[in-house]
Amino acid sequence: MAGQVKSRDRVREHGEVFTNPREVNAMLDMVKRETERIESRFLEPACGDGNFLIEIIRRKMAVVKARYAKSPSEYERYAFLAASSIYGVELLQDNVEECRKRLFEFIKGEAEKTLKSNLEPAFLDAVAYVLERNILCGDALTLKANDGEPIIFSEWSFAMGDKVKRRDFRLDELLEGGGDKNGQMSLFGASMTPTSSWEWDEEINAYIPAPIREYPLCDWREVRAHG
Repeated sequence: MAGQVKSRDRVREHGEVFTNPREVNAMLDMVKRETERIESRFLEPACGDGNFLIEIIRRKMAVVKARYAKSPSEYERYAFLAASSIYGVELLQDNVEECRKRLFEFIKGEAEKTLKSNLEPAFLDAVAYVLERNILCGDALTLKANDGEPIIFSEWSFAMGDKVKRRDFRLDELLEGGGDKNGQMSLFGASMTPTSSWEWDEEINAYIPAPIREYPLCDWREVRAHG
C-alpha cells in the first residue's frame, strides 16, 4: 500500500486510497485507442491527486509530440486541446490543487523539452486556466461543488483555426442525457425541468442538455481573458 495512502485518518474519514500506477495503466489499456486520441474527453469522478489523469495526459502528449513537434504553433494548439479534454472531480481541496499542479507541470515540462525557447508564455497561461476550470472540488455522488452549487464544467472546442468555443454545462444535466435522434428520450430525461432544452450531439450520438452559458469565440491563447 506504500504510496497509495496519505494517512490512516484520511482513509478512515474519506475512504481515500490512491490507485496503483500498474492498475491505472491496465485499465486505461482497455480503452487505449481513446487515450491516444487527442480530443477524446475523459472525466475522473474521484480523481484524487491525478493518477489516472496524469497517465491520460502523458499518452495524449506523446501523440502531440509525434505529430506536431516540428511546428511550435501546432504543438501548442494541440497540447491545449489535450489539456482541455480531461476533467476531474475531487472531494478534498488539497488533492484538487495537487492534481492541477501535477498536470500543469507535466504539460509544461513536455512542452519545454520539445519546443525549448519557442515556448510561448500565453500557452502556459491558457493551459493553467483550463485546468482550473476542468479539475474541480466537489462530490461526484451529489454532483455538487464544495460551495453546494451544481458542478459546472466547461466544454472547449475549436471552431475555426485558432478560435475556440467555450460552453458551460451542469454535470447533473449532462448525466441525464441520452435518447436517439428520433426524439426518444431516456427515462432520465423525463426528470428534467420543463424549461430545459436539449440538442443533438453528433460526437456522442445522443441528446444533451443545452449549455447554461455560451461564450464568444476567442483565440485559444486568450481564454482566461474571456472567461
